[in-house]
Amino acid sequence: MTAESTTSSPRRTELLEAAYRYVLQHGIADMSLRPLASAIGSSPRVLVFLFGNKDGLVRALLARARADELALLDRIRATTAGEPIGLARAVEEIWSWLAAEDHRGLLRLWVEAYARSLIEPHGAWADFARSTVDDWLAVLAECQRPKERTSRAAVADRTRALAILRGALLDLLATGDRERLDAAIAREVSVLY
Repeated sequence: MTAESTTSSPRRTELLEAAYRYVLQHGIADMSLRPLASAIGSSPRVLVFLFGNKDGLVRALLARARADELALLDRIRATTAGEPIGLARAVEEIWSWLAAEDHRGLLRLWVEAYARSLIEPHGAWADFARSTVDDWLAVLAECQRPKERTSRAAVADRTRALAILRGALLDLLATGDRERLDAAIAREVSVLY
């Protein structure tokens, strides 16, 4: 039996979720299989069997984190009810989610994986940063009116919105200064309206 043949096993799913909770608290960059396995009630051998190797586990954890990110994006899509909500409202909705205290673990993991993807562009981290940018830009495009989505101005507007959200998120994680960043986001939203 190979790691591929166990991809949908209940034990693999259970251990992936436990490992995900672990990396949300402890990070992923310096993750070692022994402490992780011990913390989640498994063994390094079982993890290697189920995920192929450490890189396989990292890829599975990054996919799991991306699933949470995509769930947020799907929630934003659902609020549009088929009608574009506009970049201003999208920025408000996204910032509200990003700034929530209970998402800090996921967002620290996201930042860690994003940076690692830039530093180590091959292997387990490959394309994480680019995929994230593409995911967010696609959702922001859906928030714009269809006739305007392809204009250079619309592309620039959603790129600016993403850059501001990402910068505010990094600043929030670094400083915790929610009040200052809420004001900055509100100012950006007023420009977008």
